[in-house]
Amino acid sequence: MPEASPELRQRFRALQARLVDIWRAIEAGSTVAQTSVVVPSLSFDRQELAKIAGAPFYEERLLFSLIRLRDPHARCIYVTSQPVHPAIVDYYLQLLIGVPARHARSRLKMFCTYDARSVPLTAKILARPRLVERIRRAMGDPAHAYLTCFNSTKLERQLAVELGIPLNGVDPDLLALGTKSGSRAVFREAGVALAPGREGVHSEGEVIDALVALAQEDPELRRAVIKLNESFAGAGNALFHFPQPLPAGAEARRAAIAAALPTLEWSSEECYDAFLGKLAGMGGIVEAFLEAEESRSPSVQMRIVPTGDIELVSTHDQVLGGTTGQTYIGCRFPCDPAYRQQVQDAGWRIAQALARHGVVSRFGVDFMVLRDEGTHWRLQAIEINLRMGGTTPPFLALQFLTGGELDPGTGELRTLSGRVRCYRATDSLVSSAYRGLLPEDFVDILADEGLQYRPVSETGVLFHMIGALSEHGKVGVTCIGRTQDEADALFARTAEVLDAATSQVSVASPSPPSSRDRPLPRME
Repeated sequence: MPEASPELRQRFRALQARLVDIWRAIEAGSTVAQTSVVVPSLSFDRQELAKIAGAPFYEERLLFSLIRLRDPHARCIYVTSQPVHPAIVDYYLQLLIGVPARHARSRLKMFCTYDARSVPLTAKILARPRLVERIRRAMGDPAHAYLTCFNSTKLERQLAVELGIPLNGVDPDLLALGTKSGSRAVFREAGVALAPGREGVHSEGEVIDALVALAQEDPELRRAVIKLNESFAGAGNALFHFPQPLPAGAEARRAAIAAALPTLEWSSEECYDAFLGKLAGMGGIVEAFLEAEESRSPSVQMRIVPTGDIELVSTHDQVLGGTTGQTYIGCRFPCDPAYRQQVQDAGWRIAQALARHGVVSRFGVDFMVLRDEGTHWRLQAIEINLRMGGTTPPFLALQFLTGGELDPGTGELRTLSGRVRCYRATDSLVSSAYRGLLPEDFVDILADEGLQYRPVSETGVLFHMIGALSEHGKVGVTCIGRTQDEADALFARTAEVLDAATSQVSVASPSPPSSRDRPLPRME
């Protein structure tokens, strides 16, 4: 997409100024209808996105936002590439206890582009001016509407201007702060510890230079990670093993590292030449691989609201897996209290640094915490995601379902009734036996087995990406319990119930290994 003109940037910033009034109206419980135009486009590099099985169905991941229709004044417009099955929409609307389904439906408008191509949904919408006009008419007064997206890019900025409404996300001119290279600069500015490494790397030679420098700084270093600037979920990471032993001379050491570089270990399907091509295009970083007797990967969600205030949203322990142990599989909420305060404190400092740059957005920060026997947890910042992430939908769903709020003192969420709730969540509960399940089949299983969220107890399972089941045998779950152990047990039971319900199904085509077939670390 060509660079935005000064006029477009000016129009966009004028629209963004409206967010302050919209935010205050929502916070004050205004009876004036506010319309959220949800465009769940995954506007990422297409080659990187292709590594995620069922990526088009991730557009269903924000359907939890329909729970906002519990507010009788809220309105929602939801746009997708392909139609969402009516049974899936019904599944979310039945969660609106106390609100007649007819009333909620009258405040919901669904649109789709009928376009399955592997291009961002936002680009598909922009290519259809009549669709843009229909959305514009459906949203009513633009002074009380805003655009909600999974991530903000030049495409989303263009759509916001076309619709004449503000974008509830970061200004695309500031996205560099959330790349792998930009994250490292922000961490330094915030005074938060980060792994030894080099950023702004674009070529094979620069990768070798960075690896040589790391080996010189730490002769005991055994591994390093090379990351593409704009990758996500660990899919753009490559693991490098330093030759052992490394030669003593500088030239011999460099030659040994250069010879070993093509043997990189990938987090997902990749080849060396293609990886170098992406690195040349988007840049990347080289970091020391942090190692200790014990390590975990917590994250923090923060939000800089339109008024400039900073809010702590949540903390999580991420569940990682894959061939290099760097692929995001799921999460547990909240993160371990042993290091939660460290994570929160670092999140505040990073948020303050981003706010100084003018960022207004929801964002997440990933960390590593490490310890050896007899030592305390030490924290290292890894990356900033200036967008929604894998931990965003489950937490917002829990908030919308329970009306709960985070207690910053404990890191726990308390519902309106004062109950503490935890969860285990994943986008990738996968089994070949689930393939062929239509949405109505799945809803029947939930009804028969009682496997659903129960408002009375405020526990149970919330499902998402139901549309991915038939083709990919994949569904997302958020298992909500009173304790973390209860949430983990519910997660295991969910898999058992679905396996039992589909055990007689014969599936001819192979499937990727189930996420349950890989060891998932228990975060004690």
